[in-house]
Amino acid sequence: MQLKKNQIEEHNHRLLAEHKKKISFISSQENTSEKIIQKLEKFQIAIPSWALGAGGTRFGRFSIGGEPGTLEEKIEDVGLLHALNRSGNSISLHIPWDIPKNTKAIKELAAKHDLHFDAINSNTFQDQKGQPHSYKFGSLQHVDAKVRKQAIQHNIEVIKQGVALGSKALTVWLADGSCFPGQLNFRKAFQNTLESLQEIYSALPADWKMFVEYKAFEPNFYSMSVGDWGQSYMYASKLGKKAYTLVDLGHHLPNANIEQIVSLLLMEGKLGGFHFNDSKYGDDDLTAGSMKPYQLFLIFNELVEGMDAKKMDHNSDLGWMIDASHNVKDPLEDLLQSVEAIKIAYAQALLVDRKALGTAQNENDTVKCQEILQHAFRTDVRPLLAEARLRSGAALNPMQLFRDLKIREKLVKERGSHSTATGL
Repeated sequence: MQLKKNQIEEHNHRLLAEHKKKISFISSQENTSEKIIQKLEKFQIAIPSWALGAGGTRFGRFSIGGEPGTLEEKIEDVGLLHALNRSGNSISLHIPWDIPKNTKAIKELAAKHDLHFDAINSNTFQDQKGQPHSYKFGSLQHVDAKVRKQAIQHNIEVIKQGVALGSKALTVWLADGSCFPGQLNFRKAFQNTLESLQEIYSALPADWKMFVEYKAFEPNFYSMSVGDWGQSYMYASKLGKKAYTLVDLGHHLPNANIEQIVSLLLMEGKLGGFHFNDSKYGDDDLTAGSMKPYQLFLIFNELVEGMDAKKMDHNSDLGWMIDASHNVKDPLEDLLQSVEAIKIAYAQALLVDRKALGTAQNENDTVKCQEILQHAFRTDVRPLLAEARLRSGAALNPMQLFRDLKIREKLVKERGSHSTATGL
């Protein structure tokens, strides 16, 4: 389904008077409000195809109903989200879950919804039907060269699919590792992985990037072949200038200082982008900002400072994408919440008085540093986000409009109550 322009206009008309009061107040308090609104209008976050259906656990999965069963329906759902908030103008596909049957028609459908294709993702963490060699004991790290070759060829095929769609980046996440001491030789596993990545890297078009994602544990619980940002950085540094580290916020051990990690990777020119989510214990894949909103703000604080120091474009020079999977929430509502939380953290980081913070840091004024950061964090920037949406033709309150229009109920009526998102 597609939203009609008048549906958004009628919704905004009802909320406009109250919004004007709120935007007037924050604009009178913060003299950078206009610049922040302009940056918020431009800032876009890619939506992953696999987040559009109900997620699951090892114990079960509960369909939400009306899930997108085809790539076309996934694009329609992302288009719907983008119409509501004008903040997610791209979709990230996962191969082989999202192989287009007709690439030309898929591109035309995406364009109809004002979307393009973000980083494309390979899959060597599952065995597919008819696959000759299993990834049970790894893919790019595998001791058997035939398995490694199969995984390499899959990634090269993913690149070809991405080129046809207009994507500009490949994301590689490896489930490779070991569950028990002595199961593999760490050095050989690293070398096998590097050689495999080098072969994939050589197939990248000149204007493409490779994102190397890391994860501390799961599905292997003794070692992972790309287990932390240091290992990812090593691979990216050895591969070349088109290779970067991808940071998934959930892929860290508890209490990891993610803001320091991204600061250093950015400083070294090896930060490629993000998979946004949140966690309480491990890779929980919860809604961004639902557990640790202050940490999300601190991460963006380092990003804004680092990107400005390098004169980078906030919207396009890094890859911004959500990666979440839920068993109890409506996936579309969750994505609306995640986008809102990410942009709130970004706006708060833009509010930070950089000059005052730098002075306080140079004077070792710890209290002043904290006051500056927490002033920005405690400022309600939601009216700025709403104003950015209003100017771009989106809904002042996307979640309210989603529910007022009974969008999920309509999707269930169209697709059925037991539809399942492909790949899940």
